Amino acid sequence: MVESVPMTREGYNKIKAEIEHLEGEVMPEIAEKIAAAREEGDLKENAEYHAQRESQGKTQARINLLKDKLARASIVDMSELPRDEVVFGCTVTVQDMEDGMEEQFTFVGAGEDDYKSGKILVTSPIGKGLLGKKVDEVAEIEVPAGMMKLKVMKIEFPDA
Repeated sequence: MVESVPMTREGYNKIKAEIEHLEGEVMPEIAEKIAAAREEGDLKENAEYHAQRESQGKTQARINLLKDKLARASIVDMSELPRDEVVFGCTVTVQDMEDGMEEQFTFVGAGEDDYKSGKILVTSPIGKGLLGKKVDEVAEIEVPAGMMKLKVMKIEFPDA
């Protein structure tokens, strides 16, 4: 079964704009550089040609990844979500049961994640572990560093 990728309309539009930029501006620039490098002669020893071909491959892979996300996109209507549990789009304050530290996460979809500002993917291990939890409930989440126990302290929504 193909897993859908939850996102807001803004996230969808951001990904779509990135695809348009890559296809409309970046790829044609790379094609021009490849053509210029090809004119320099022997392709076997032409480092610029090989570098641009590699760049072209990486850019095409990024385009394919983004197009796949859009194909599986599921636009979430925030007004239909419950307000008393951790759901897509909410900001949750959690307390680490091991060290007592509090952290705040906002659960977002593809194209909107920004780990530095606390916006994490709802499909991440922490996102999946906290989904559906209510205030005062504890989630045990397996992360690469081991088991994490997070207690839900507060749930907030952007329009609240």
